[in-house]
Parts: sequence; C-alpha cells; structure tokens
Amino acid sequence: MAVNNLVKRLQNVMRQDAGISGDAQRIEQMTWTFFLKVYDAQEDEWDFKSNGTFHSIIPEPMRWRNWATDKKDGSALTGDELLNFVNNELFPTLQKLPLVPDSPRAHWIVKEVFADLNQYMKNGVLLRQVINIVDEIDFTDADDRHTFGDIYEGILKDLQSAGNAGEFYTPRALTDFIIETLNPRLGESVADYTSGTGGFLTSALNYLATQRKTPQDEELWQHAVHGQEWKPLPYLLSITNLLVHGVDEPDIIHCDSLGTPVSSFQNKDRVSVIAMNPPYGGSTEASVKMNFPTDMRSSETADLFMVLIMRRLKAEGRAGVIIPDGFLFGTDGAKLAIKTALLREFNLHTIIRLPGSIFAPYTSINTNIVFFNNETAEGAEEGFRTKDVWFYRLDMPEGYKHFSKTKPMRLEHCQPIRDWWNDRKEIITTDEEGNVLDEKSRRFTAQQLIDLSCNFDQCKFPKSEEEVLSPAELLADYHKRREALDAQIDKTLAQIQKKLGLDLTHK
Repeated sequence: MAVNNLVKRLQNVMRQDAGISGDAQRIEQMTWTFFLKVYDAQEDEWDFKSNGTFHSIIPEPMRWRNWATDKKDGSALTGDELLNFVNNELFPTLQKLPLVPDSPRAHWIVKEVFADLNQYMKNGVLLRQVINIVDEIDFTDADDRHTFGDIYEGILKDLQSAGNAGEFYTPRALTDFIIETLNPRLGESVADYTSGTGGFLTSALNYLATQRKTPQDEELWQHAVHGQEWKPLPYLLSITNLLVHGVDEPDIIHCDSLGTPVSSFQNKDRVSVIAMNPPYGGSTEASVKMNFPTDMRSSETADLFMVLIMRRLKAEGRAGVIIPDGFLFGTDGAKLAIKTALLREFNLHTIIRLPGSIFAPYTSINTNIVFFNNETAEGAEEGFRTKDVWFYRLDMPEGYKHFSKTKPMRLEHCQPIRDWWNDRKEIITTDEEGNVLDEKSRRFTAQQLIDLSCNFDQCKFPKSEEEVLSPAELLADYHKRREALDAQIDKTLAQIQKKLGLDLTHK
C-alpha cells in the first residue's frame, strides 16, 4: 500500500468540504476515523485471544465493520444518511457508553477519546470517500500495521504546522537515541508525562520488543509504558499509536500531569525510566504552582516538569529529558533550587547540547538532553549524589548547515555521542598561550557547578562559525578573489588614464 500517499489523499478530499477549516480540523477528522478502524482490528485480536468469548463494548450497529466498510452491494451509508448516522447516532453513543466498574481499560478508552472529539464534515459524499480511504488499510496485516508509522509522520508534520504553542514533536531519531541510552529492560516501567502522540513510548516498545522470549515477557511488554497527555488531539493520537504497535490496553491517561501535588506521590507512583520532551515557553497558573515546593514554584512549565520527573523517579531510576537553553543558564530562584537539587539529590551525569535546528522549522529554541539517575555516584563528595557532570556538544553533521523538513535529524547523526559516551574525554581547544578557544566536551565537579551558581551553560556553540575549506578550495578561492581584484584595479587605472588624458588636452 502507498501509505505515504494516503494522508495526502485524505487531505485532498477534506479540502473540498465546507465544514473543515485548516490543518487542525483535518487532523482531528482523520484521527477519529483511524482510531475506530484500528480499534475494530484490535477487537479481532481480542476475540481470537478469548477463543470467541469476546464481547465488544461498542453496540453492533456502531462497530466500524458494520457501518463504515463498503461491501460494494449498495448498502453502504453515504450522503445525508451517513451524516445523520455519524452526527446523531455514532458520536452521541460512543460519548455516553455505559461502563461497568473494574472493566478493562480497553473499554474505557473509547469513551475517553470521543469525549472531546468533533465531526466537522458537512458533505456526506465526501465523508464516505474519507472513510473508504481509511478502510483500505488492513490493520490485521503485519506490513500495514508496521507502515502505519509513515502515516503518523505525515500527520505529525501537519500537526506541527497547525501551530501548538510550546509543543514541538520530537524527531524519531532523538526519541530512539534517548531510549537506547536509558536502556530500559523488561520488567521496568517507562513513562512520559507529556506523552504527546506517543513518540517516546513507541520507541521504548520497539526497544523492549527484542527482549521478548516467553509469554511472561509478552505480559511485561504489554504493561511496560505509561503516559499522560492533557490535550485531546495528541491524546487520541497516542492511544491509536500504541494500539497500532500491539498494546492491548494503552495506559495513557487524559489529565494535566502538573495538577497533582508532588508531595502526594508514593513509591507506587514512581517509575524506573522517564523519557520526556516537556512543553516549554508557556506559563502556568498560580494554582498549579501550589502543587510544588515553595522554592521551586516557577512560571516556566519546563521547570515544573523537571521537578515532577525528580519526584516520580524510582530509586536507581534513570531519566533523559529534553530542555531549553533557558534552564541551563537561568539564575532565578526556582531554577537555582531545581539545579541544586539535581546535583545534591540525584546523579546528574551528562548534559548534551543539541544543534539549534533540531526542531526546525517549527521553533528556533535551542535544546539539550539532560541525563540523570536517582542514585549516588561512586566517589561523590559529601552533600552531593553527583560526582561529575559531563557536557558534550553535538555539532551539525558534515555536509549540513542546519536541519530542515527535507533534511531532518537521523539516528546516525547521534553516532558522535555514542562514540564519546563510553570513552569520555574533555575536548578543549586552546591557543599557543593556553587560552581556551573552544570547549566541545568538558567535565565539572558538582561543587564547581555550585560555585558557578549552577550555570549549566557550558560547551556552548560558537557564536559564529567560520567555513573551513580544504587547501585546494582555499587556493581556488584565492585565485578567484585575486582575478576579481585585478579586474577592478585595471578598470580603475583605465578611468584614471582617461581622466588624465582629458586634462592634458585642455592644457
């Protein structure tokens, strides 16, 4: 199937509908149809596993197979009849599904995801076309399930361009690299408390999948990842994404992760691995700040999420978090308190400086990956759990001036970090007199950073980078410039001679 083309086909149909205005509505329209199609395929798996005893929570007339699939016998709903069914029967029914207490999470998901969804299309014929395109995907086929990730790539690009202040969906290369570095094992819990469309969670599932050997391993894998997401559309996308990846009952909660007092978390609320890219650039309400310790009540959401991660990490747990530059060099009271706590209460071992165009063209905000563990580093000084903090700057790969939509970051671009990670050395360039010209990698003790007022803005990118040319290129460039200069000199001399000649004639 030409999966890459499918999103474009859907967009082209929906652009003809008067009820849809802009990418955000087109995406919502696509995702609820994808969800029902995916859920219908998942019900087949549940039925197989239950030996035919499975009963759908969705009433028979509302199941995708019974109203959406066009059997080419003239009975498929279309036009006003289809609009009436979707608007006045399907949506109201799914939004008001009666649920039995203690019923499986898979039953609750349908009601939860439809609670805040809308059906925008006004042309029933066009809606039928959209449904037929979605129904082409066979989610019981392994190849179609696998390539569904390509559909998500297309949707995410549109979701980014639709504009979501403070939210920048993380390139797959980064989610894969961070998960690989954190090295989760089956039996550990992996969480993302701003899970968005599930990028980190699906990277974790893919990483853990290779560790499955027994039915017990499969059960551990099914319950390995946990997410929370506040916004309805990314929440729906993440649920669908996990279903497509084979998770029977996705554990993603629709809630505000910052809405719970961090002092209330108990050990059962903590996890082994946290991988996140928290929203940043936004501000928080005063009521939300009250959920955090007084000295850490920041107006910046990224700061509060750092505190949340610190409070939800199990003993010996590991975290990899993408944060903006402002966290590194910020010196306000809350940032200072948070960074001091990272050094004293955790093992903050590595900070990776990322190139500024990682999230281009959606934002120019410079970002970093902060890695820390809930452990005491061997050799840490008294009063600290951190011994050394290593900084490493990931420069743009050769041949790239910046990343873009057409030239995005790829996993192999993280190879320099891998090479350095297990053989850490300071990389500092000095002049003949010993003055530091550049720092690509450097180690600081925890006390040194405290003495620097927790200024983590180390191993910065050069303000301006000179283009380094090969000797042959330098020589060619010299001749080119010399020829241009000679031509300008000859022209000027000719003008002078002409001028002098005129003057002599007049005399």
